[in-house]
Amino acid sequence: MAKRSAGLLMYRRTGGLLEVLLVHPGGPFWARRDEGAWSLPKGEYAIESECALDAAKREFAEETGFAPGSPLASLGETRLRSGKIISAWAFPGDCDPADMVSNTMDVEWPPRSGKLVTFPEADRAAWFTTEVARQRIHPGQLVFIERLEALGV
Repeated sequence: MAKRSAGLLMYRRTGGLLEVLLVHPGGPFWARRDEGAWSLPKGEYAIESECALDAAKREFAEETGFAPGSPLASLGETRLRSGKIISAWAFPGDCDPADMVSNTMDVEWPPRSGKLVTFPEADRAAWFTTEVARQRIHPGQLVFIERLEALGV
């Protein structure tokens, strides 16, 4: 069975431009990556024990420290090349990315060293116009920005 992730995409209008809040993954693997590395706040869940929307709300709060807003608009699902399925919803909101607080994860670093180092799941957040977000977001998640724009929010 394919792994599943769910997430939320916060958006706002500033000076007439549509902007989205994206997070940059934490940890040493992503430290020097920018274009194509950013993501909507999301995470994996087990479909046997949690519905996708509940998982999306939980992951958004865990990765950003911000409460999810409403109303929520479905952005549907997409399947990544890896086979993982991502479900997403969008909501209007505003926040200061400098106030982001992410949960942490333990990673063996350096690889095969046996040493566990703690890193934030997301090391920073930023607002991007949808034009810039198209360059920054992981290519497999671009469809969510396109679907948000199609909603005409």
